[in-house]
Amino acid sequence: MVDDYAHGRRDGLRLALSVLAAEEAKWAALLGESPSWRTNAIREVRHKTLQVAQKRVQTVLGRLTPKDDPAADAEIAQALEEAGL
Repeated sequence: MVDDYAHGRRDGLRLALSVLAAEEAKWAALLGESPSWRTNAIREVRHKTLQVAQKRVQTVLGRLTPKDDPAADAEIAQALEEAGL
């Protein structure tokens, strides 16, 4: 039961990471595109916020990953690769 719970938490974090990556890519494409300096500044702040959130989720995911399980390392690497990180 504990292993299933931990695996579910890691799955949830990977899902959050992929959502953040998609949002970050969306905002990255919009950086500097507006003629308004205020809009561009807001977009830069959102983009940076998403990058920070991605790093925090990666940190939590790393802390939840069992250190002695090589299968979990491959699982994490695959999820990060799919997210483009």
